[in-house]
Amino acid sequence: MLAAVTYVGRSRGQMMMAMFACMYFGGLRPGEASALRKKDCHLPEKGWGLLTLEKTSPETNSRYTDSGESHDERGLKHREQKATRPVPIPPELVKILRQHIKDQGVGEDGRLFRTSTGKPFPGSTVSKVWREARTYAFTPDQVTSPLAGRPYDLRHAAVSLWLNAGVHAPEAAERAGHGVDVLLRVYAKCIDGQRAVANQRILDALAA
Repeated sequence: MLAAVTYVGRSRGQMMMAMFACMYFGGLRPGEASALRKKDCHLPEKGWGLLTLEKTSPETNSRYTDSGESHDERGLKHREQKATRPVPIPPELVKILRQHIKDQGVGEDGRLFRTSTGKPFPGSTVSKVWREARTYAFTPDQVTSPLAGRPYDLRHAAVSLWLNAGVHAPEAAERAGHGVDVLLRVYAKCIDGQRAVANQRILDALAA
């Protein structure tokens, strides 16, 4: 899907690919990815990197934002106004973001993902690019299915992957910006059927 995004439009898909990658590899909400700036990114040449999230740019009606724009910067969801959230990111996303900055540069305010005028991509545009990319990446039957139907599903896929990989719920919740109770309620189905894995881990611990 990420590769398919780059084929959408003359340059729009290429500008957005790394934003979608942040949702999948980092579990970011769309508004958090949209607000990402270069100063928020620690991107070493090798190994894991770190995103320090400070803002989110959810889209809403311009009549209800302080700026009069369709996006209004806010603090992080479920956090105090000035709170930050560190999100470790795997080497693959580090590489993608480094390449994005090299190829696309950053906006005057340091924003990574923006239109030619420096503003956040409208939600309708993001959804349109995603829908078109699905037609390139999927079979006709998959296109008509709910599979990866929305950009937000990338975040769900990320958290599900973490939990199924054995990441403890408190750590997964911290990375995703969820409370543990909410995380377990939303993602309970993805950790069903783990009894055999849990049994083996207990046996391994007892034998150590």
